[in-house]
Amino acid sequence: MKEACGVFGVYAPGMRVANLTFDGLFALQHRGQESAGMAVSDGETVTVVKDMGLVATVFDERTLSGLQGHLAIGHTRYSTHGASDWAGAQPVYRPVGKAGFALGHNGNLTNTPALAEKVGMLPGSVVTDSEVVAELLAHSFPETEDLATALQAALPLLEGAFSFVLMSSERLFGVRDPFGFRPLCLGRLGPAEAPKGWVLASESPALSVIGATFVREVAPGELVVVDADGPRSVEIPWLREVEPRLCIFEFAYIARPDSRLYGKEVHDTRCRMGELLAEQAPADADMVMGVPESGRGLRAGERHPVRAGSREEPLHRPVVHRARPAGAGGRGAAQAEPAVRHRRGQAPRRRRRLHRARHHAAHGDPHVAGGGRGRGASAHFVPAVAVAVLLRDRHAVPRGAARHGPHHRGDGGDPRG
Repeated sequence: MKEACGVFGVYAPGMRVANLTFDGLFALQHRGQESAGMAVSDGETVTVVKDMGLVATVFDERTLSGLQGHLAIGHTRYSTHGASDWAGAQPVYRPVGKAGFALGHNGNLTNTPALAEKVGMLPGSVVTDSEVVAELLAHSFPETEDLATALQAALPLLEGAFSFVLMSSERLFGVRDPFGFRPLCLGRLGPAEAPKGWVLASESPALSVIGATFVREVAPGELVVVDADGPRSVEIPWLREVEPRLCIFEFAYIARPDSRLYGKEVHDTRCRMGELLAEQAPADADMVMGVPESGRGLRAGERHPVRAGSREEPLHRPVVHRARPAGAGGRGAAQAEPAVRHRRGQAPRRRRRLHRARHHAAHGDPHVAGGGRGRGASAHFVPAVAVAVLLRDRHAVPRGAARHGPHHRGDGGDPRG
């Protein structure tokens, strides 16, 4: 599934919006690990910084300190239309109007060739469908001199899945396609009676990590405009009426377990899916386990007649965090860890780990000197042969003895000894 880019936007005069955007993108890193970028405006100029790699690789304290302004948007990318290269990194920028505009896109359009032909883009010159949307808006801009009006004219022409965050030099915009395929939510910085700013994000954890309060989800087909007067909805004359259908993979696979979609916590929903699966397709199983890094909550919700203690996690995805640059919120990387409620008030069950792999420079850690930046480089999985041996030894070695054997080395070495 490569349609899970993360988008983020913040309007907060007087606050360090670049640092808030960094923290928000850090919480959305699971949605895209190929490139990261942000655009920041001080009301006079729009500055765009983007590059290949993870958020903490692209941005450091020095870069963030030079991005001054009152509003910003950010993007983490998985490539859908177009190659995984710098040309496809976002936000996309167009120098029209007072200071230009920038755009971040989560989704995939299905009528890109027709749109490219409409704006006069030559065949083979289209880098991404997001570039085509930016070009379409740029063509509408001279007639309107207003990005909101240009969006009203251009959005009905788009077909497919899209959640956009956009910014001019003075305003922030967020929009979802009429199907609502991709998520987008609105948050508030500060108390309701005296808001300090407003936030748009693909998922709700990107709000909580910067101290924002979840307000609501942006409705399918809704355009939200945020400026000094706060957020307001602008009507879009869609060419057709459709029934909203959020992509089911957001619940089953893409979204963080602590995200809230349609008023439901994703982890709780996955557990319920597991319960329904067990009812509809019961199995005589010895073990129920999840495979990183997808909807493991289904396993927790299943009620197979398995023996006690056999709901294990033998496959483990080790994650190494890198501390945020100083001044990036001061909250530390731990806030990017999902925190979910325990279902029905139950305490978490203790589980034994068969193996925990360590992540270090020799494995290509993108967060340390000499590490690679390649896609998916942020984690390494336990080799399948090691898992097979460990599962076998679980029954062959007396309790307490296995941890001293060659398959449970504590020095981060080869688990196969």
